[in-house]
Amino acid sequence: MAVPQERLDIGTVEVHADHAGYESILTPAALGFLAQLHRRFEATRQRLLQARRERQAAYDAGGLPDFRADTLAIRESDWTVAPIPAALQDRRVEITGPVERKMIINALNSGAKVFMADFEDSSAPTFANQLDGQVNLRDAVRGTIEFTSPEGRSYRVNDKPAVLVVRPRGWHLHDKFFSVDGEPMAGALVDFGLFVFHNARALHSRDRGPYFYLPKLEAMEEAALWDAVMAAAEDELQLPVGTMKATVLIETLPAAFQMHEILHALRRRAVGLNCGRWDYIFSYLKTLRGHRDRLLPERGQVQMTAPFLKAYSELLIQTCHRRGAFAMGGMAAQIPIKGDDAANEAALAKVRADKLREVQAGHDGTWVAHPALVPVAQDIFDRYMPAPNQLRVLRKDVQATREQLLAAPNGTISRAGFDNNVEVCLRYTAAWLDGLGCVPIHHLMEDAATAEIARAQLWQWLHHGDLQFPDHAPIDFALFDHAVAAHTHRLRDSQHPGAARADAAAALLGAMTHADQLGDFLTLPAYDQLA
Repeated sequence: MAVPQERLDIGTVEVHADHAGYESILTPAALGFLAQLHRRFEATRQRLLQARRERQAAYDAGGLPDFRADTLAIRESDWTVAPIPAALQDRRVEITGPVERKMIINALNSGAKVFMADFEDSSAPTFANQLDGQVNLRDAVRGTIEFTSPEGRSYRVNDKPAVLVVRPRGWHLHDKFFSVDGEPMAGALVDFGLFVFHNARALHSRDRGPYFYLPKLEAMEEAALWDAVMAAAEDELQLPVGTMKATVLIETLPAAFQMHEILHALRRRAVGLNCGRWDYIFSYLKTLRGHRDRLLPERGQVQMTAPFLKAYSELLIQTCHRRGAFAMGGMAAQIPIKGDDAANEAALAKVRADKLREVQAGHDGTWVAHPALVPVAQDIFDRYMPAPNQLRVLRKDVQATREQLLAAPNGTISRAGFDNNVEVCLRYTAAWLDGLGCVPIHHLMEDAATAEIARAQLWQWLHHGDLQFPDHAPIDFALFDHAVAAHTHRLRDSQHPGAARADAAAALLGAMTHADQLGDFLTLPAYDQLA
């Protein structure tokens, strides 16, 4: 057995963690592959992140996102993406979850068509979580993944598993455990690089990709960077160009104005776009943080039937089907409510209504967070989508304008809604700091996206001033501080995930909410406190 080390140095690749037990993943060849990716693409990544900052500064100064004039020819010309692999022709129900061993097995066995294994919003990126995830996915690809619970129950993958699709972290996140030439690596390249190095050839030999979901893109140039990264990996691993396929989450407001362009940048490997609804709402809040006339009501009132979200989802369907790509619907975050049949049925009714809206609008599939929701969503799509997909539904009736995509819906802010935002953000942040990225709260499976909505709304409501509850009581920092203190006390004395990190989460939430500027991502400062 190798002697544990705190620092593994392979040439100019450094791993700043105890890597004992991960030698089969962190091989010299794999680390050399990561180094190549970093040296070739890090400068471009940094340039694109700077472009993000410059765009946001323009929005903060009063500007608004818009369709690009310099890419009009892409939007108006006729072209389609490359043919979509047979394994991805029917994606009517997809399940998502972190790369934890038991969850991977349950998701692959869930009956869903696709399992999105998530290194991003539903995972807290500790060194152990990320590297265990690589081990787990390698074993899943090999067909050797097994798990035995502390109670002795055994878990194995059945003979008809879901198709595996992997979501690496977004371009904005660095990885403090890996550095090249003294620079931290992009978390995206660590996740992607290790996965393809160990699994791409095996997956390609079985016509299973590898396939990816790409998160948090804001512009076509960021999609083009992913295309270049995948092409470089294909070349190094001696795979045909276009072997790796990608579905892009449209979960930022700027990206909604560049859907054609993003597909075009990835046209030799793009298979679809996805309505990442929760992150999209967060991005709306963050992008328009300086615009008092575009505040959103409390989260529970911001449904996909709101005009700005309806326009976004229908534009996505129209764009995808015009280009021969799939339009994937959003997440159903509900989890079963045990012991209360009436409440459980009410929750399932909401799921059915949401999935019915999606399939009738023209979506080709949808997301769920829990295996129990797979048959619920599949029943709706089976009844209303007998074919494998709905590429024939072109939605030529859709005319989504800039004004429609930016229009804030009417609504209110209740005391309960305000308090729920404090509780969700605090409890999720505490659990994340404790190494959990997917947390059940009030019968919903919350991940970083919903915590970000809560945090961004609190910041906007408090910093734009003079806002009131329906009973005319003021929404102010005294109320916020009191709510944080009360929920911190309750969490500290509870058995909830993250109870031990309640005070640290409260300090972080308080600092970010009181700050003069809305922070870009909760996970950036939180990452500094992650073991």
